[in-house]
Amino acid sequence: MLETGTQAPDFALPDQNGETVSLSDHRGEFVVVYFYPRADTPGCTTEACGFRDTYDEFGERGVSVFGISDDSVSDLESFAAEYDLPFRLLSDEGGEVASAYDSYGEKNMFGNTFDGVFRNTYVIDPDGEIVLTYEGVDAEGHAATILTDLDGLDADV
Repeated sequence: MLETGTQAPDFALPDQNGETVSLSDHRGEFVVVYFYPRADTPGCTTEACGFRDTYDEFGERGVSVFGISDDSVSDLESFAAEYDLPFRLLSDEGGEVASAYDSYGEKNMFGNTFDGVFRNTYVIDPDGEIVLTYEGVDAEGHAATILTDLDGLDADV
């Protein structure tokens, strides 16, 4: 994991609609960047729906939410439509951005070894600094935990 107090690596990735999203375009606001392994799988769906269900609360605080996986744009489009996800899902097919955030690497599942995205989350402040980190996230209730932690920051969120 990248440490709090460090500058968040900038990125520019396509969202579920094929439009490019750049972190630097969101300077001046808080941003939640959550990495998840695979669209439309049980844990990732639980996590995404948690952000969906609390999306208005993030909006009231002026916080943008971006979910990043190595899924294709078309898979993200289907995932967002199926679960009515109001935030942007970003496609990092090569895992370069996830790697820059220490959220991509070797995984083992069902006896198979492969490279993939780790379930990690970062909260980035208006100056582009990482202020909160969450490693190996439990998908259930994660969005609500972030909201509570945002309220605990000594900042105007």
